[in-house]
Amino acid sequence: MHRRTALALPLLALPAIARAQSSGRPLRMVIPYTPGGSNDFVGRLLADGMASRLNQPVVVENRGGAGGLIGNDVVAKAAGDGQTILLAGSGSFLISSLVQPRLPYDLEKDFAPVGYIGASPNIITVKPSSHITNLTELQAYGRAASGPLRFGTAGVGSTSHALGAMIGVELGIELEAVHYRGTGPALNDMLGGRLDILTNAAAPFLPHLEAGTLKAVAVAGLRRTAALPDVPSSAEQGFPGLNSATWYGLLASGGTPAPRLAELHAALNDALNDPEIKRRLTESGVEVETLPSPAAFGDFLTEDRKRWARVVSRANLKVD
Repeated sequence: MHRRTALALPLLALPAIARAQSSGRPLRMVIPYTPGGSNDFVGRLLADGMASRLNQPVVVENRGGAGGLIGNDVVAKAAGDGQTILLAGSGSFLISSLVQPRLPYDLEKDFAPVGYIGASPNIITVKPSSHITNLTELQAYGRAASGPLRFGTAGVGSTSHALGAMIGVELGIELEAVHYRGTGPALNDMLGGRLDILTNAAAPFLPHLEAGTLKAVAVAGLRRTAALPDVPSSAEQGFPGLNSATWYGLLASGGTPAPRLAELHAALNDALNDPEIKRRLTESGVEVETLPSPAAFGDFLTEDRKRWARVVSRANLKVD
């Protein structure tokens, strides 16, 4: 039996493997959200890009629910043979582990880092029928409201859950979280007028913003994003504490041998360096960034979990 690889455990430096020998069976990529969200867009694009480089099909499996825990658990319980990988994110993998009272897996032992993909600043949106055009107006509206404003999340512990709680703290307004099994269902309710606020990475919002069926009031970060250059950042509007980006990365099941992790890492980075894939990710709001090794991604995960632990504590984020 292979020894399981902890997230931050340094892996042996191995030469990049440009093209793997096909195992004869598909590689399974689990996306821990329902179709229609930013994770789904990123995962499917990279599944196509990695398939040719690995010389094996990559089959996407959406397993939404519990803020990412259901999909994460599928990968945690899979054989450590490198045939099952997880499209992990800041919310579904790290934040969920900080707000859920119990996890069905060991965050360190049951997963092995593959590689980092990049990050997308989150966009704060409101209903198009609303008069709100910026964060100051949102603050005034929230303070004058007779009850809490409803904000949708992609699930308990998702990045949208964390950012929604941060909005309440930073703007000093009362908010009520409404949890869904992914961004797609939350977006449907937002478009139907049943939510006041919805945040997410830009990709699933873009067609609705262009069509005028959704209104963006801020990029939750220190600067604007190339995907929405006319939308001011929260820092520009006087709220630098609203700084939240969704990052994406790949993890394999714990116990996956180091040579297989190196294959997957090489295929991922090669796909991310493809001009067409990089263009599509950038246009969707993802700032592409690669790391030199699986171990480097493991180190990133360790440090980012510490950062989010401070955010969760400050916002008093917890399971309702």
